[in-house]
Amino acid sequence: MTEDTFLQPFHKIRDGQVLITPEQASRFAKEVAGDFNPIHNPDSRRFCVPGDLLFALVLARYGVSARMHCRFVGMVGEAVPLNFPEAPGSRFAITDFRGKSYLEVEREGPVVSDPYTIEALTRSYVAFSGQNFPHVLVPLMEQHQVMVNPARPLVIYESMSLEIQAPVGVLTETVQPLLGNAAMTVDGKRGDVRLDYALTVDGEPYATGSKNLVLSGLRAYDAHTVEQLVREYAGWKAAYEVA
Repeated sequence: MTEDTFLQPFHKIRDGQVLITPEQASRFAKEVAGDFNPIHNPDSRRFCVPGDLLFALVLARYGVSARMHCRFVGMVGEAVPLNFPEAPGSRFAITDFRGKSYLEVEREGPVVSDPYTIEALTRSYVAFSGQNFPHVLVPLMEQHQVMVNPARPLVIYESMSLEIQAPVGVLTETVQPLLGNAAMTVDGKRGDVRLDYALTVDGEPYATGSKNLVLSGLRAYDAHTVEQLVREYAGWKAAYEVA
C-alpha cells in the first residue's frame, strides 16, 4: 500500500499491520462516503469500521481486478490490527492476529494498478454508499411497510461485486455512480437489500456491480417515525459539515 494514497489519513501501518482508529473510520465514512450511519461514530457501542474503507484499502494495495467479489464476514471494531496478505492469489481474506476473517475477496482477470484510476473508481463507489440512506432505503422500507429501529438503526454490508465493462486501462475522466435496480426482501425482522449500480464515464458504464445490505431489527412502518429519522440523519450531516 503506497503511502501517498488518498487513504493515508484514514489508516495507520504498525508492525506491518493495518490499524484503523474509530476517529479515522468515522472521518472516512462522513467525508469520503457521505455515510452518517451511527455505527461508524467513535462513541457508538456498536462501532465498526465502514466496509467501504476495507474495500478501498484492498483496491489501494492490490489494484482493481476486472472481476471482484467481496463478502463481509465480520465487523471490525476498535483497535483491531488487520493483516493484508503480502502475495495473495485469486482468493484471500483480511484477518486479525487470531486468523479471524473480516473480508473475503475473490478476483480474476487483468488488474488496474494506476493510482488515479484506482482513486477515481474508489471515490465513485463509496460515494454511491452515501446515497443509500435515505434516498434508496426509505422508499424500499415504505414499499414493504417495515422500518429499522429508530433508536438503533442497524444497516450493514453483506457482500458486493464489481466488474469492469470497458477495456481494462487507465482512466483520465471523472467517474460517476449510477443506481440501477433496488430490491428488498423481508423475512421477519431481517431485510435483505440488493442494489445494482454502474460506475460511469461520460454516461457509459466503465464498471457495474451489486451491493447487498442487511437491515436488522425491522418493525412495522410508521411514516412519522421515519420522517423524524430522516430529519435526524440530515441534522447529523448538516452539523458535521458546519463543524
